Amino acid sequence: MTWTDRSWPYSKRTAASATTTWPPGWASPPSPCLRRVRQLEEAGVIRGYRALIDPAAVGRGLRVFAGVRLVRHTRADVVAFEQGVTRLSEVIACHHITGNFDYLLQVEVADLPAYEDFHANQLATLPGVATVTSYVTMKTLTADADT
Repeated sequence: MTWTDRSWPYSKRTAASATTTWPPGWASPPSPCLRRVRQLEEAGVIRGYRALIDPAAVGRGLRVFAGVRLVRHTRADVVAFEQGVTRLSEVIACHHITGNFDYLLQVEVADLPAYEDFHANQLATLPGVATVTSYVTMKTLTADADT
């Protein structure tokens, strides 16, 4: 492994954008792959980059999926619910779905008492909410999860 091979990952971490900035002082021009990534960014295919945060490390060790049913499905009720739910910092993702629920929320909080408080004082009080069914996550199995 060359010096370039060993130092490249560290250079990427300090760049403003890991895939679009060539490290300062390097004589080599960007590769065809890097040029293609830049083209995909400019075309809007690549919309951005993200950091994977450990929820437990920031005090959000409990993940709950909440299925929400609305009382009515008028446009005004849907808009009111969506405006309210997007203001809740505990809601990591909100999906409008078909099936038994109208919405499926991914909620992250510190622990079960924190979820109980969130459920009773924030989620259930949103406009138009008829029922909330909660599913507490025991383990997450994804390529980017350690647990």
